[in-house]
Amino acid sequence: MSDLPFNYAILQAVEKDSRYHPHAYEFVRDALHVAVKHFREGQEDQHVTGQEVLEGVRLHALAEYGPMAFTILSEWGIHQGEDIGNIVYNLIETSYFGKNEGDSLEDFGGGYHFETAFSEPFKPRLNRQEA
Repeated sequence: MSDLPFNYAILQAVEKDSRYHPHAYEFVRDALHVAVKHFREGQEDQHVTGQEVLEGVRLHALAEYGPMAFTILSEWGIHQGEDIGNIVYNLIETSYFGKNEGDSLEDFGGGYHFETAFSEPFKPRLNRQEA
């Protein structure tokens, strides 16, 4: 991460790509920290993959917003893994985040279906889809 204050990185990113609410950038930054703690705690190399960031997003959203997670993320313009990747790469372009050689936007593709991931845990057990 750079010495650029995060609020300036958000302003630059939103100015260049207005698809995502400023809160989406704060949320993704916090979810990245969740992913690092979940996957790399105690390790020297704290770089996480795109799919690990997506898992951090899932964990953070469920913990912070509960059954409202899908609605809140949608309001901020986040509908799928590729949106998380776009936000991460917008912050990379501001030099707030760095990236490793071999990292790509495609690393955020696939993953999970957002509506299912953020709604299913709150459905009554009898109505849950069989996985």
